[in-house]
Amino acid sequence: MEQPLVDGFRQRVDRLIIEGDALRARVADTGATDSASLAAMRAWQQQCGVAVNELSGGSKAHWLARAFSEAFLVRPVPGDPVEEASVTEIVSRLIEVLQQADQALARTDDAVLTQEASQPRRFDFVHNLALRPVLERAYADARSAFDRGDFGSSLVTACGLLESILTDALESTGQRVHHLTFDARIAAAEQAGMIKSECARLPPAAHHYRELSGAHGDLPQDVVVTARDARAVIQVLQMVMRDLNPGR
Repeated sequence: MEQPLVDGFRQRVDRLIIEGDALRARVADTGATDSASLAAMRAWQQQCGVAVNELSGGSKAHWLARAFSEAFLVRPVPGDPVEEASVTEIVSRLIEVLQQADQALARTDDAVLTQEASQPRRFDFVHNLALRPVLERAYADARSAFDRGDFGSSLVTACGLLESILTDALESTGQRVHHLTFDARIAAAEQAGMIKSECARLPPAAHHYRELSGAHGDLPQDVVVTARDARAVIQVLQMVMRDLNPGR
């Protein structure tokens, strides 16, 4: 039986796995020291990150997001400092993460997703039904992090949510946006008339949340996120949600 929602996700994940296998072979031959290999590696890792971000609804607490972040770390001996893993090891681990995502999708039924998505939710305007319950959980994570004073996590999760719903809106019109930065997606949505100019209120850290959160998913200690910054992102998110769903 055809399952367009699940099948679409699986095709994307499978393509990334195939590309990862090719990159791993290329790294073995070149040692990833040439600029072309390094550029291809960065582009593939970014595509993996975008896919994981969408599948996890922007929530760093989601098991897939955690697995993605952990792929970049060396498993140290207790007491030793944590370091980044080698390039070859990172590729292999990311492939394993993608395979876990594929296995999870294989156990997912379109009918279940459709039934969940048909219930009234904040994200019932999202075209990709499979994302709706994930986004709902991520929204709760962002609010919960803010309430307990973890403003960095709240900001990062809310930014991931904002990027996910903008990506969904743009892709629903046939636009290819996986290669675009966060700011470029905002600009594309504004240019298309999907949203107003509320994203101008985003604090500086929000515009660079991908780079700041890095591979580990957490903001570095020298990046200070205030309650005002986190609250501003949540407010912008809510306004964009109203723009994308004017009837709510």
